[in-house]
Amino acid sequence: MLGLALASLSAATSVRAQDAAAQSVPYCPDLQRVVELAMSKERFASIAGSPRQGNFADTKLALTGWSNCSLYGTNIYTCDSPEAETAAAAERAQAELLQQMKACLGEGWSEATDRSSAAYVVLHHALRPVSITLSTDQTDDKKHLVHLILFVRGR
Repeated sequence: MLGLALASLSAATSVRAQDAAAQSVPYCPDLQRVVELAMSKERFASIAGSPRQGNFADTKLALTGWSNCSLYGTNIYTCDSPEAETAAAAERAQAELLQQMKACLGEGWSEATDRSSAAYVVLHHALRPVSITLSTDQTDDKKHLVHLILFVRGR
């Protein structure tokens, strides 16, 4: 009984921590919804907007505070973070976003250090075929940002 009570307490604490992350990070509920859709049978069909050049489409569900969110095919969702003035600031933002997303998405999500590098980090779910890559990039006007790519593997 004690073991069951402790397990229940641990699960409740984890849920509360995830809820706190969702409240403190404006894009967290949006990201949770995008991940949920990625795992659904229809994937991103319900949030697909107007077609763009190539195999891209606008999305009806942008992450709060992010820009240039779009879909690529049926397996990829992308977004750009707010711009930073320097590459170093974008690298700091990337590290912060990684921690925020791990807290937001909760148990099962971790950094795939064997698939990460100095320029990008990969966050994946242990049991689901979905991963997120956060890479730093530079815009045409020499600003820096973090580019998010959510990718559904297989299926």
